[in-house]
Amino acid sequence: MTELLERLSSGDEVYKPDNATMSVATVKDYESVYRESVKDPQKFWSDRAKELDWFKPWDKVLDWNYPWAKWFVNGKFNICHNALDRHVKNGLGGKIAFYWVGEQGDKKQITYSQLLTEVRKFSNVLKKLGVGKGDKVTVYMPRIFQQIITLLACARIGAVHSVVYSGFSSGALKERIVAAGSKVIVTADGGFYKGKITELKKIADEIKGECPTVEHVVVVRHANSFTEFTRGDLDWDELMREAKDDCECEVMDSEDPLFILYTSGTTGKPKGVLHVQGGYAVGVYTTVKWVFDMKQEDVFWCTADAGWITGHSYIVYGPLLNGATSVIYEGAPTTPDPGRFWSIIEDLKVTIFYTAPTAIRLLMKSGDKWPAKYNLSSLRLLGTVGEPINPEAWLWYRKVTGEKPIMDTWWQTETGMTMITPMPCVPLKPGSATKPFPGIIADIVDEKGNAVPINKGGYLVIRNPWPSMMRTVYNDPDRYLKYWNTIPNVYMAGDVAHSDKDGYFWIMGRSDDVIKVSGYRLGSAEIESALVSHPSVAESAVIGKPDAVRGEVIKVFVILREGQTPSEELKEALKKHVRTEIGPIAIPSEIEFVTWLPKTRSGKIMRRVLKAKELGLPVGDTSTLED
Repeated sequence: MTELLERLSSGDEVYKPDNATMSVATVKDYESVYRESVKDPQKFWSDRAKELDWFKPWDKVLDWNYPWAKWFVNGKFNICHNALDRHVKNGLGGKIAFYWVGEQGDKKQITYSQLLTEVRKFSNVLKKLGVGKGDKVTVYMPRIFQQIITLLACARIGAVHSVVYSGFSSGALKERIVAAGSKVIVTADGGFYKGKITELKKIADEIKGECPTVEHVVVVRHANSFTEFTRGDLDWDELMREAKDDCECEVMDSEDPLFILYTSGTTGKPKGVLHVQGGYAVGVYTTVKWVFDMKQEDVFWCTADAGWITGHSYIVYGPLLNGATSVIYEGAPTTPDPGRFWSIIEDLKVTIFYTAPTAIRLLMKSGDKWPAKYNLSSLRLLGTVGEPINPEAWLWYRKVTGEKPIMDTWWQTETGMTMITPMPCVPLKPGSATKPFPGIIADIVDEKGNAVPINKGGYLVIRNPWPSMMRTVYNDPDRYLKYWNTIPNVYMAGDVAHSDKDGYFWIMGRSDDVIKVSGYRLGSAEIESALVSHPSVAESAVIGKPDAVRGEVIKVFVILREGQTPSEELKEALKKHVRTEIGPIAIPSEIEFVTWLPKTRSGKIMRRVLKAKELGLPVGDTSTLED
């Protein structure tokens, strides 16, 4: 294994595609398409946009007034029309849009026609409540059909949705409602996760009186938890029984706002990332179709929550724009046991499975016996999202699912769509996000914006605009400008990466997660991958601690696999292992065995929380913490 991991870390281990069936079916095709796309990105994106329905074509593909972009200028569009009406009109009304699986094992399904009817009815509900074009609606719900219906209804009538993940506390919910100025909250009595009920309505009640713009709270009865209705509260079922089932789509400008999604930075208040109707639709539609080689017979499962950008783009809008059948699961990956994900794949014959490295490592910790219990032969394509995946987890994921290709995608809330990613025709390197998507010009640069040599770390940047890019940070344009002005003339993602001799990108982690030891820059993800490749380690997190001599020293937090016992001997073994895998400069000065790591609800390790606690500093915004 050590020899293999050495080859992987050098970027020499390549896995050839074994079922490339898409139109871009060979490496030669891909390289030709990419060259043409960056030679004329406007033509590339214009051709993609023409595959969708427009009420009126655009006058100009791109108006680029650095760093402000307008795409498909003066084009008239509605993303809900393209996600639902278009498919029903074209004969797909009877096709299943979503399967739903509850944590307790109950199941439901909804067709495109049924979904369209429900969306039309709730659109009329919102209109009756005084919600119109440009009004904000906060969505605070579990993973249920009504969550999807609410988003699409907002898009249909031109309202702007602001989804708050159902794991957030009342303080985080209030902050996001007030920041958006929402007129209506749509929530549920509760949701299920890890065998428990989160009482969402009760949490919303705690802060309702502190949100002056809120006029109504619509409540879905889902978890059968008692909910006391107070002034301004409305029952979803009663409203829907009275609502008409016909509601035309609002004709929207391509640049009209679609949603605001709040993300947490390392400090300060959350950023309200704003995306718009037209360009966002083109980006997510194209990436689902190309990256996942989407076909009419596919069953697609993205395990995220619509409370995050992955859910917006790859549960709701991207798959629906492609007329896909998707899976929604309300629950935890190991409840009631570590076979839950695998059992759903077998039962619903999932063909494309898109999940987070954190979930993969969690399942890997439970061993091969769980996936081996289930028939996973329906799978033809895999994906990862959210953070860099270490090579050992990549190899395990591929092995237990039948050696299927893995689309390891890099992107952000701010980018709206996957930016650096394989496609099924491209040879794969475990741990690498591969190359930029067509139309995207990415680079790795130093602080002054100069490209760095291969195999040298630097800042990951994008050199050109793209349709699904955020348009601003809501009510805070100065924060938007920082993305484009920190390094002149490029979009700075905030991640550190390096590229290899084949032009493959290797994401090392966030720039604020880079540790500088005696002048050497070490990515936290690189050290964590080395630790996880040891047979005793299930998961790890790395931070840098100030040191008077070396600038920083490395401290690691380690979760052991089942059956392993912490000891001083194991600490020494892990240090030797890191030395072998990376080199003496990366040997940890401290190793602490833990049973838990602070993570966001999307699965990212919050290293800054570990570092702040270690140094006795304020931990800052922890509203995204899972626990």
